[in-house]
Amino acid sequence: MDPAELNYTTTHEWIYAHRGVAAVGITEFAVRALTDLVYIDLPDVGRMLGVGEVFGEVESVKAVSELCAPVAGKVIEVNESLPDELDILSEDPYGRGWMIKLNISEPSALHALLDLAAYQEHCTTDSH
Repeated sequence: MDPAELNYTTTHEWIYAHRGVAAVGITEFAVRALTDLVYIDLPDVGRMLGVGEVFGEVESVKAVSELCAPVAGKVIEVNESLPDELDILSEDPYGRGWMIKLNISEPSALHALLDLAAYQEHCTTDSH
């Protein structure tokens, strides 16, 4: 997926929304900052998430990072490959590295998220 087509959060999640369904993952910046990934915890299908709600975590040898929902919605799919193949996040964070798919509750919430230029600017000042 082209990073220019995505929206971003200041907590380093990306979101791609199409027709009320959104794929969510973490950015290449986050994957590089975490380095050697060892564990991921993702939510169950059917879980309702609010904006900013923690839906899981990713752990590396040096840190644990919470995963936060960029928008509110119902989890309709979880990337079941990730727990056994964490390298996918390093190899293809914006494609095969998606984590969850949501039915978006409020599509207008996408307007509050960052575009690529704003996210890149955020990353230049972010310390983690």
